[in-house]
Amino acid sequence: MISGLEETSYGEIWLDGARCDHLLPSARGMAMVFQSYALYPHMSVEENLRFGLENQGTPKPEIRTRVDKAAEILQISHLLKRRPNQLSGGQSQRVAIGRAIVKEPKVFLFDEPLSNLDAELRVKMRSEISALHRRLGTTMIYVTHDQVEAMTMADRIVVLREGVIEQAGAPVELYARPRNQFVAGFLGAPQMNFFPGRIEETGERLVVALDHGGPRLSLGRRDGSARPGDAVTIGIRPEHLVPVATGVLSVELVSTEVLGAETVLHAKTTGGAPVTATHRGILGTARGDHLRFDIPDAFTHAFDAKGLTLQPVRTWTDDYLQKIA
Repeated sequence: MISGLEETSYGEIWLDGARCDHLLPSARGMAMVFQSYALYPHMSVEENLRFGLENQGTPKPEIRTRVDKAAEILQISHLLKRRPNQLSGGQSQRVAIGRAIVKEPKVFLFDEPLSNLDAELRVKMRSEISALHRRLGTTMIYVTHDQVEAMTMADRIVVLREGVIEQAGAPVELYARPRNQFVAGFLGAPQMNFFPGRIEETGERLVVALDHGGPRLSLGRRDGSARPGDAVTIGIRPEHLVPVATGVLSVELVSTEVLGAETVLHAKTTGGAPVTATHRGILGTARGDHLRFDIPDAFTHAFDAKGLTLQPVRTWTDDYLQKIA
């Protein structure tokens, strides 16, 4: 819809202070980078870069200048005479981006451009695209299912589910203050732990008894919508569970993933609820070990029966978000 390839069912699209949803795709000043790269196999890299400009009737000297500039920015000047079948995945990615750069668009549209690359190259290209954005200063709208790409590259994330915007904001805002349980579970790897329970007390503290014989938690005051007896879901991210001998959450270890920099622990509570925790460095544990974790109040999330967040009055995240605003 932004590019003009689909009609909008309602709403308006504005670009540079002017409405553009009534314009033809070619008149919107946008450039698309496709998931499949869509390079012309019978053309050289240089011809791929020139093709769109030649179709627009751009003067030849200007085409030469733009192609050379894009090739220099993307460090593909030595590849201009090659065909697409002579390029690696990362090189093909750069050519696809270069074809968009030469158009000097107002907006870049990226459609999962890194999904065809291997893991190591994806990390490198994330950094290169972020650096390119800083260098060009041009708006980039980037579609991805990879939350790591979203968290590391975005200035602003829009989380969509079935065509509805669940939440929009800075990456750290969505991570630290999710609006609902879907956003909380969607962002973060490994995924946030969720424990069902019921509210026992409200007031200065929110007291929650977790289901299946889980512990009682005393949390900082939340907004006024919670009532004793209401169903509630407690969320805590794996990296925020603290292993201590006197922790409130008792678990039995099911398996471990030793990644070197961290260890991922997969466990279950006495009631059978799954628990995931991450520990910095290598942790010498074995299947069947019994561990206890503390659940820090400042990092604990609470969601009502509809999945909406019961917002705390104030936590560390408020000061942090204000600092980076």
